[in-house]
Amino acid sequence: MISPRVFSCVSQMFVQRLMLSLGLFTLCFFLGGILLSVSLKAQSLTWLGTLGGDGSWAHGVSAEGSVVVGFAKNASGNWRAFRWTSATGMQDLGALGGDLSSAYGVSADGNVVVGWANNESGQGRAFRWTSATGMEDLGSLGGDESLAYGVSADGSVVVGEAKNAFGWVRAFRWTATTGMENLGTLIGGGNSWANDVSSDGSVVVGTAENAFGWVRAFRWTATTGMKDLGTLTGEGWSYANSVSADGSVVVGWANHASGQDHAFRWTAATGMQDLGTIGGESSRALGVSADGSVVVGWAGNESGQGRAFRWTAATGMQDLNEVFINLLQDGSELLSATDISLEGRFIVGLGYNARTGRTEAFLLDTEQASSAGEEPISSFLLSIFPQPVVGNGTVRFRLTEPSTVVLELVDLTGRKIVLAEGWYADGVHYVELPVLSAGIYFCRFRAGTVVEVEPILCGKIW
Repeated sequence: MISPRVFSCVSQMFVQRLMLSLGLFTLCFFLGGILLSVSLKAQSLTWLGTLGGDGSWAHGVSAEGSVVVGFAKNASGNWRAFRWTSATGMQDLGALGGDLSSAYGVSADGNVVVGWANNESGQGRAFRWTSATGMEDLGSLGGDESLAYGVSADGSVVVGEAKNAFGWVRAFRWTATTGMENLGTLIGGGNSWANDVSSDGSVVVGTAENAFGWVRAFRWTATTGMKDLGTLTGEGWSYANSVSADGSVVVGWANHASGQDHAFRWTAATGMQDLGTIGGESSRALGVSADGSVVVGWAGNESGQGRAFRWTAATGMQDLNEVFINLLQDGSELLSATDISLEGRFIVGLGYNARTGRTEAFLLDTEQASSAGEEPISSFLLSIFPQPVVGNGTVRFRLTEPSTVVLELVDLTGRKIVLAEGWYADGVHYVELPVLSAGIYFCRFRAGTVVEVEPILCGKIW
């Protein structure tokens, strides 16, 4: 197995000591299981394995690519929700008293996982999992079943589908305060399903039936309610599967004039844009980067084979098997791309692992490969202090040789600020952070082919 990167997580002990050192002050933002310090380099493909069975499927990835969630077969042949990191490998998240579970969404820091699990009665129930609470049943809308598909960046808002007391399936939005909220359906329609939610939890996208029985992609806010996003042809069906961090870009698929599914990208300005195919008849968009510029999904090629794709406005739709052929020399294949990390670097999905002869979850690092024989300048180049940042903080980076440096500040919606850019001599350098609102940010450092990412915990302490 190729290891794409080295991750080191800030431990719970560090958090506890930090809080004690602050004299029992409370941080005004979420700290539980703070994410990740990442040292990353070059392109790589990691097969995530299974839970002892013969297959796995990745469905979600954290903001910086350190945590992957999905479902995998165990030794008994049952599908189980998993959470994967390079340090722990594939972790079985259990169920709610039954044998089956699946994970579909993960928070930005990787600490909150949502999905579906069956209970002792065999009913499927939406769950929210953390390492502290384990798997929690989120209930239903009066019926006996529910399923969670998406979660906000901080893990506080969960969306999915649930049955009501009359047996109708309805899109829901859940918080610990409100519980499970019924989002209704399109005017005159019956069922609805919520598939994803924006970073701050305010925009929900999914699919709902209209008065004519067609299923239509929708976008919901508390102000507008559920709005039909239309189709590619003006009639027929459409499905919304994912939304950008700020809720402005929606991706999914809709019926084409040919009668086949075609991937789409929607904005209020452009409407529904057909993303095409890779030579076959069909395509489906399944995930989108934080800024909405990179779309991933599944498409059929000229031979009718399903292939993972990546789309940008500059490149159009590309078969990932062709773009990253150097990583697939053993005959492995990337069949479907289901999610993409904050900045579009990491892609997860389902593929065929030729070495094991199984369909398995994969994690693809799309970072540009370094030249042959090129070595990283150093590891552990980047640090931020103090942590948490109150007011102004400082970024420290160290170079063991002169290099071109790009230092960026990234928030959970994918917005970037360039803190420093240019040619720097070897040695230690310091860059002052701007005053930031309370929350979690990431500092991304690039020197040559070396990339490191560190979290910035920013907020007011009282």
